[in-house]
Amino acid sequence: MERWRRIITQHRTPPADDVPVVLAREGAHGPVIHAMNAAARAYGIAAGARVVDVQAIYPDLHVERADAAGDYKLLERLAHWARRWCPWTVRDGQDGIVMDVTGAAHLFGGEAATLRDMATRFKMQGLSVRLAMAPTRGAARMLARHGPASVVGDSETLMAQLAPLPVAALRLSNDMLRLLTRLGLKTVGALADVPRVALMRRFSGLPEDRNPLVLLDRATGRAADPLNAPPDAQVWLARVRLAEPVIDPVPQLPALADALCADLAKAEQGARVLRLTIYRVDGEWRSRDVRTASATRDPAHLLRLLSGKLDGIDPGFGFDLLTLEALRIEPLSLHQDHLDGSRDAGRDVAALLDRLTARLGPEKITWSAWCESHLPERVETRVPAIAHSAAAAPVVISERPLRLLDPAEEVTVLYAVPEGPPARFQWRRVAYHMARFEGPERIAPEWWRDKPGTRLRDYYKVEVQDGRRFWIYRQGVLGDGRGGDPMWFLHGVFA
Repeated sequence: MERWRRIITQHRTPPADDVPVVLAREGAHGPVIHAMNAAARAYGIAAGARVVDVQAIYPDLHVERADAAGDYKLLERLAHWARRWCPWTVRDGQDGIVMDVTGAAHLFGGEAATLRDMATRFKMQGLSVRLAMAPTRGAARMLARHGPASVVGDSETLMAQLAPLPVAALRLSNDMLRLLTRLGLKTVGALADVPRVALMRRFSGLPEDRNPLVLLDRATGRAADPLNAPPDAQVWLARVRLAEPVIDPVPQLPALADALCADLAKAEQGARVLRLTIYRVDGEWRSRDVRTASATRDPAHLLRLLSGKLDGIDPGFGFDLLTLEALRIEPLSLHQDHLDGSRDAGRDVAALLDRLTARLGPEKITWSAWCESHLPERVETRVPAIAHSAAAAPVVISERPLRLLDPAEEVTVLYAVPEGPPARFQWRRVAYHMARFEGPERIAPEWWRDKPGTRLRDYYKVEVQDGRRFWIYRQGVLGDGRGGDPMWFLHGVFA
């Protein structure tokens, strides 16, 4: 909710704190609640409930659309940022981070001091957190979500701390929670007090991540539950440190480009997005980004792209550090020119696109790309050449003309039958008599983009008496309630 409030504040005034607000995402049977503020939580609203059901009980509920993808990315970034406290961190579900601080807590003054430091630094980021530290990952997860705030568990009193928690803290399925509730096992302590022999027979066929006894053993340390943290993402960065501040960064660029391209060549990678950053002696920094049409690790080409990006940089009193970082990389295998000495024309075109875009801007250098649309005139669009690879041609089910008129031109037709193809039509003051035809191919309006009342189209491929072939369509049908008589247009010419 903090991320949503921070974003919404930039555009409009958010609801007051006492207004129940929920964020909704798409569910199997309509929108469901993804997150809620404190006022909605006080009403007893829980995540996963259907929005229509909750609105029926609380008509004053304020509903906003959730950005689950943005929340996921933020949580991934926070998981890596949390490695300031330990090297083993990983995202935990949709709303948590697990950190293995074994052997690292003493660096911050002990376990309690570590939790206080975590709470302070998350608050500085504008985020509220619930923290817990325990000998096992499962116990820490349970205490953080269902126990008191900022608790530190220990091996001797761990079971006593977990006993009053609800069995939902074990992250069980809804079916398992209903079963345990019917059996009267509503708390972790009640589950632990039942003889294990009877429960093991009942739960023996369940997977380990759904078996409540296995999950309880992991939380109490009877079963292993190691943390498998992913490694840090590799940073492709070259830097140059200077003994004295300088004003002109150009003499330092060749060394930066050579060092970065050498590292990329060892890994058979190429750069698509690069960032040059200069750090001034007054503590300020300036950066410039460049993009390439295809992956490259040619130092000379990178220098040509960077040369036009430095004119507007204010060096201040000078700078003593420069970095060149590859923000986006792609695999680029080692290759050589042809045996006859000729070069790959595609590489030359990509280099030309890079230089033109760097000089004129990405909005000036574009090419055609395909997009999903029912209407022929919307299938092709213009996109920046530097940011998109050449798009493959779409799958064409029926034959379409390669040459379209933009916009389609109205024609006058004479009907053979009211709902049939034209027997004769006039286009650009010339009359054409139809010899044969194929169709119709009906294309309905795109209701998610077109205005209400937009009429459908019936396309015909017609061949006139002199052999020429045209693509014409009737817009609307008689009695569709969306206008008067249908109109005819010529949209394309076949080769």
